[in-house]
Amino acid sequence: MNVEDSPLVSVVIACYNHENFVQDCIKSVVAQTYDNIELIIIDDGSKDSSVEKISELTNVCQNRFSRFEFRHRSNKGLTATLNEALEWCQGEYYCPFASDDIMLENKTEVQVNYLMHNLDVVAVFGSVYLINNDGIFLKEWPLKSKKYNFNDIFLHKHSLPAPSQMIRMNTIRKIGGYNKDIVIEDWYTYLKLSKMGEIVSKSNFVCEYRIHDTNFSKNLQKLHEGRKQVLSIFSHEQKYNE
Repeated sequence: MNVEDSPLVSVVIACYNHENFVQDCIKSVVAQTYDNIELIIIDDGSKDSSVEKISELTNVCQNRFSRFEFRHRSNKGLTATLNEALEWCQGEYYCPFASDDIMLENKTEVQVNYLMHNLDVVAVFGSVYLINNDGIFLKEWPLKSKKYNFNDIFLHKHSLPAPSQMIRMNTIRKIGGYNKDIVIEDWYTYLKLSKMGEIVSKSNFVCEYRIHDTNFSKNLQKLHEGRKQVLSIFSHEQKYNE
C-alpha cells in the first residue's frame, strides 16, 4: 500500500523516567513495515536523561515519519499527557504506546488492515510477549480472536493488553479522550469505547510488554482504589449489582 493511499496512523509515546528503554521503543516504531505514521512524543517531566535519549533520535524520526513532534515539560501525569498528544494527532488511527515497550515490526500494518476491513470495530488488540528489564523473554500472553462487549470488560472477562491497542481516532475523540481523574485510565477508556462499537482481540503477536517493579499493576492498593473508582462511575449499569 502506497503512503498516498494508506491512512495516517498516530503513534503517541508518553515518556517518564525511561532513559534505559525509550530509544528501543522509538526504534521499534521506526522499524514498522507500515510507512504512513506520525510519531508524537511527550516527555512528562522526566528526572533522568530521557529527554537527551529522545533528542539523539530526532533526525532519524524526522526522516522516517510523515510527521514528527517532540516536546518536554513539567510533570502533569499520564492522562493529561495523552490528552495533550490527542490535540496534536492528525491520524485516522491512534496507538498510545508506553516508552518502555517494543512494537513488533508488523503491528501497525496488520492492525490498520484489520480496521480498514472491519468498520464496526472501534479498537483492536493483539497478543504480546512479556519481557523483563533487560529485554529477556519471560513468557507469552496469547489472545484468542474474540469480540468483547461492555459487560465482558466491566466484569473483567477480557484480555486486552494495553501496549497492543489500535483505536479509531474519531472514536477516542467522541468519548472525550481520557478522564484526568481516573487512575486506571485504560479500563475506563475501554468501557467507554465499548459503548461506541466492537472491541476485538486478535491472536497475532504485535509487541513486547516490559514487566518491571514500576508497573502500575504492582501497586495493589492503588489498583484496588482505581477499580473502585471506575466501578462507582458505572454504578448505574445492570451488571454493577450482579
